[in-house]
Amino acid sequence: MAWEETESLSFAARHESERAEEAAAVLDDLEGFRERLNELFDVTPWDVAVVIHPGPLQLYLAQPWLPLARFAAAPASRRYFSGWFSSREIHVLSPAVLKERASNVPGSREAMQLAPLHEYAHMVVGANNAQLPPPFNLGSFRRYLRWAWLCEGAATWLSGQARFLGPAIARYMHEGGRPAFPPRPRDALLLGGSVFGLLEREQGRKACIELLTELHPDGATPALERAFGGHRFEIEALWRRYLTELATRVPTDRASSR
Repeated sequence: MAWEETESLSFAARHESERAEEAAAVLDDLEGFRERLNELFDVTPWDVAVVIHPGPLQLYLAQPWLPLARFAAAPASRRYFSGWFSSREIHVLSPAVLKERASNVPGSREAMQLAPLHEYAHMVVGANNAQLPPPFNLGSFRRYLRWAWLCEGAATWLSGQARFLGPAIARYMHEGGRPAFPPRPRDALLLGGSVFGLLEREQGRKACIELLTELHPDGATPALERAFGGHRFEIEALWRRYLTELATRVPTDRASSR
């Protein structure tokens, strides 16, 4: 299958020739997302390459850090590792493949379709926080794992995926999982967005941006206490109640997430 390129103002997609319409829709979503993020961040990268892969094997071969991150995640979260990012590129599965990979849990298909926004959000976070990737090397990948709840949580929250993960969280809790706070790397993608959702509700969006753009030198606990303005145990109790709320919430449609 021949490959071709589709361009927009800030992005250029490389894709199979039969995926031109899908690529144009992905770029349209990314342009709107970049405009929204431009209101929140000092830097929103442009001239970004978007590589749309026809299957997981091609994606994993192109982005070798992705299988490692996916391996560190719990099985319930792995399907959502459907793309990856570098300093100037994001790599994602095609929308048709994302649809196929969704589970039968309500909200899964909508969350999967937001994968390109999730990866661009990663790029934006890294562009505004020099301590976080990209670029990737052994040191930055270790920091990514140490701060996975923040890295994946921020991308899930910013992209709008967190709105659709309530049913998946409900299944996780029903199966007996009692997550750590903040979430461990294995649960970061599924649960990390809830930390930012709660923080936005309690302290506002500005507090969320400050949390993800300036890492606390002493780690997660003081970072969260500074962001929430409270003691860790109080924040954790509030967060666990919030998870219960999310688990009983009906996912909103995609249009209302914008």
